[in-house]
Amino acid sequence: MASKRTTVRDLRRHNRSLLLSKLYFDGPLSRHELSQLTGLSAATVSNVTAELGDERLITEAGQVESDGGRPRVLLRVDPAYGHVAGVDIGETGVKVELFDLAMNRLATVEHPLPKAPDPATAVEQVTSGLREVFASTGIDESGVLGVGIGVPGTVEQGARVLVHAPTVGWDAVPLVALLEEAGVALPLFVDNGAKTQGQAEMWFGAGRGARHAVIALIGSGVGAAVVTDGTTYRGSTSSAGEWGHTTIAYGGQECRCGSHGCLEAYIGAGAVLARYRRARGKDITGEDEQAQFSALLAAAPKSKTAARVLDETAGYLGAGIANLINLFNPERIVIGGWAGLALGEQLLPNIRAAAGAHALRHPFSQTSIQLGSLGLDAVATGAATLPVADLLEQGATSRIAKPGAPDSDAA
Repeated sequence: MASKRTTVRDLRRHNRSLLLSKLYFDGPLSRHELSQLTGLSAATVSNVTAELGDERLITEAGQVESDGGRPRVLLRVDPAYGHVAGVDIGETGVKVELFDLAMNRLATVEHPLPKAPDPATAVEQVTSGLREVFASTGIDESGVLGVGIGVPGTVEQGARVLVHAPTVGWDAVPLVALLEEAGVALPLFVDNGAKTQGQAEMWFGAGRGARHAVIALIGSGVGAAVVTDGTTYRGSTSSAGEWGHTTIAYGGQECRCGSHGCLEAYIGAGAVLARYRRARGKDITGEDEQAQFSALLAAAPKSKTAARVLDETAGYLGAGIANLINLFNPERIVIGGWAGLALGEQLLPNIRAAAGAHALRHPFSQTSIQLGSLGLDAVATGAATLPVADLLEQGATSRIAKPGAPDSDAA
């Protein structure tokens, strides 16, 4: 098959993307440093950065002394170029956050959701949350580059974006179409919540600097983002990473997905609480799942039953992590999600020990296991990086130029 011919426009987009990405992740940098780091000629760097500056995508960020010559001007991506919104549609609530282009958080709104929310209710809460963050900051939608959304299920990308989330009763839900019908006119990007959390931790958190990593999300549900050579592995239909529905016990506990013995049926927050209720013989105090989970963790120092349930959970989680180590040979495993962070803060040594007992010795010795560093905002933060990633990948050539700037798609 003949290779696709590279056009001048393709080359221009590549150069813009390369320089813009380097400044975004590693800036501020001088033009000389950009040339050294990217391999582009000094003339190309000068021309492209001048273009990006005219479009207000990048701005000067001070100067640095050079060896014997004039001080070199430092460049960075301008945080004020635009804004992005990140949405976390969880099983119990919706979180909407607004950021500038440097991912400084400007506003956060949270709305609860009923158990197994219908799509219409989730859409209503998302649109309401977006209106609220825009109103609270005074930011006009015209300055928003896009909205990223993390969802509790697999996302089928195509002409229609469909969300498959059996644990909340969603079957091929056309989420983007529903949001557009509800009046959201901004570009929309949808991905699995574990994958958006994974991108956030890889860009800004505990995964930064790793090329091969697994970012685990443990909350009501369980999932993972598998990163190989710096790229999230998606599989043939973007459903890769459903770690929670790998089998850990043949014929074991019934899972919410309808199968039996899934890892989620042993380490998902609801499953852990159900095991504690059965062992204790009565309900747990707390108005919601997170409060009950906190009560379980707090009871462990004084309750043998609570301690035993948590020790079992650490064992199951460690065994699940061992499977990830044996399958993917990552250099780093990051544990995130509200339940994962709570378990890890109290039981990380036990989890590591259980992983070591079940993993092959050599790959385990090369893997670090640590907690995520972005806390409970990781899914929404990662969702907000989806429009940023699109901007960087396209080199901003698909964006409408800022007022007063030249047409960024001109030849």
